[in-house]
Amino acid sequence: MPSTVVHVAFAGVIGVALLGDEFDTRAILIVMGCTALLDLDTLIGIVVPGTHRAALHNVWIVLVPAAVVLWDATVREKSALRDRWGDYGHRVAWATLAAVLFAHVLFDAFFNGVNLFWPLHDRFYDLSGELLVTDQRGVVQTFVELETGDVAESTARGTTENTHYRTGVDPTRDDPATGVERVFPIAATGERFVLTVAGLLTVLVRVVEDRRSE
Repeated sequence: MPSTVVHVAFAGVIGVALLGDEFDTRAILIVMGCTALLDLDTLIGIVVPGTHRAALHNVWIVLVPAAVVLWDATVREKSALRDRWGDYGHRVAWATLAAVLFAHVLFDAFFNGVNLFWPLHDRFYDLSGELLVTDQRGVVQTFVELETGDVAESTARGTTENTHYRTGVDPTRDDPATGVERVFPIAATGERFVLTVAGLLTVLVRVVEDRRSE
């Protein structure tokens, strides 16, 4: 699974792109830090087994605050967010939500799956797959596979009752047996290593440029 380091680096790229003129060190740290926080459900999973990639890896973690920010900006007579932090706060809020969604929730959903709609619907969805074009089968996608009109078991996996994602902190669902290796991945594939390096360098360059312009 993508490590927290990879999530943070990816979030950095999104933050640099979306913050625009509101970019500063504090803003990008908020974007990257909030994206990293979702992995705290690894610890929640120790207390409540099965909730890693469920408690904080669901669409509600983005949709609920997004609805609040949108309501504050469009429905209320006076935006509390803009009143306190101006356009800066509004831009940071949306950049953070975009990073959390794409750099963490969906990134994990397309790599071994997450419990997308927990707790309203307890089912892990694994959207791992590929999109390709062939000369015999045409356009082929395997992200969401169907069987007789329903989602196949290869896409809709188990529930919090029978699903466990191994981490260095929580390698087994129950108490780890003696000798169980605790693995703390940084970049498990070459692609993720390149993404991590590129993302962190992008943020570093942008921070240096911002400091020089002050």
